[in-house]
Amino acid sequence: MKKFNLAIVGVTGMVGQKFIEVLEERKLPIEKYYMFASARSAGSIISFMGKDYVIEELTPTCFDDKDIDIALFSAGGSVSQTYAPIAADKGIVVIDNSSAWRMEESVPLVVPEVNPEDILNHKGIISNPNCSTIQAVVALKPLYDRYGINRIVYSTYQAVSGAGVAGHNDLENGVKGESPKNFPHPIFANCIPHIDSFLDNGYTKEEMKMMDETKKIFKDNRLRITATTVRVPVYNGHSESINVELNKDFDLEELRDLLSNSPGITVIDDPANNQYPMPIDCDGKDQVFVGRIRRDESLDNGVNLWVVADNIRKGAATNTVQIAEKLIEYWQK
Repeated sequence: MKKFNLAIVGVTGMVGQKFIEVLEERKLPIEKYYMFASARSAGSIISFMGKDYVIEELTPTCFDDKDIDIALFSAGGSVSQTYAPIAADKGIVVIDNSSAWRMEESVPLVVPEVNPEDILNHKGIISNPNCSTIQAVVALKPLYDRYGINRIVYSTYQAVSGAGVAGHNDLENGVKGESPKNFPHPIFANCIPHIDSFLDNGYTKEEMKMMDETKKIFKDNRLRITATTVRVPVYNGHSESINVELNKDFDLEELRDLLSNSPGITVIDDPANNQYPMPIDCDGKDQVFVGRIRRDESLDNGVNLWVVADNIRKGAATNTVQIAEKLIEYWQK
C-alpha cells in the first residue's frame, strides 16, 4: 500500500491538537508528518505516533523541498488565505478548517457522509464546513435523499469551545466571577444570541454560514433556510433544534429507522426513559447524535430533530481527517 506525507498547519491550536489525537486513532497510511505553527511555537517538540517532531515556522518558503501530499490547515482565515494557495501551488492538497474558502465556487465544501464525491473536484484546496453546519447536514442528508426538503429552521446552542481557547477561558473565568475577555457579555449562567458579527440584514455571520453552506453542500439554492445561533455556557458539544419541512409525507418510525441506519448518525430517542442526546454524551465522540424525533403538528410534512455533536471533533478535526482519508482512498483506486 502506498504511503503519503501529511502536514499540519496550526498544530498548536485547539483544533490542531485535536488533529493529532484523531490521526493517532485513525491510523492513516502516512509515512511522514510535518508540523507547522507561528514563529512563537517554532522549535518546540511534539511527540506523536512514537516520534518527536520539531515544529517549523509557517513561512512562504516552508513547503519548499518537502514531499508533502496533504496539508491540514487550522490556523485561521487570514493565514489560510495567504498560505493555502502557496501550498496548493506546490502540488499539496490543502484541507482547510477556516471559513476562508468555503463559499468559493471552485472549492469543494465537504462532509464525507454527505458529499464525498465533491472531493474529486478540488483544484488544490478543499474546505471543511462550519462546525454547526457539519452536524446538521449529516442528520439532514438521509431525509433530503428520501423525502426531499423544502424548508429548514436552525436554532443552535453552541459551546464555548467553538470560540477556541479564549471562549473556554471566558466560561472558566466567569465561574470565578471574572469579567469576559472574549465574548461581549458574561457567558457563565447566561445565553448570548450572538455568534460572529452582525450583518445589515440582522443575521450574524454564523447564521448566514449555516444557511449558505447547507445550500452549497446539497447543491440546492431553492432550499428555504433560516437560523438563530446562540452561545451557551457549555464547554464542548454543540446542540441544534432543527425543524424541517419535507416535500413528502412520512411514516415516523420509518424516518427514525432511516436515521438509525445512516452513516455517522447515532439515534438516542427514548423520551419515556429520559433518553435523548446531550453535549455531555457526545464529548470525545465522532458520531452525530439525533433524538427528540417527532412530527411538527403545526404544518404538513414537518419533523423536529434534536442534533448534538462534538464540535471540535466531528465539527472540525475529525471531519477534516475524514476528508483526507477519503482523498487517499480515491488516490489508491
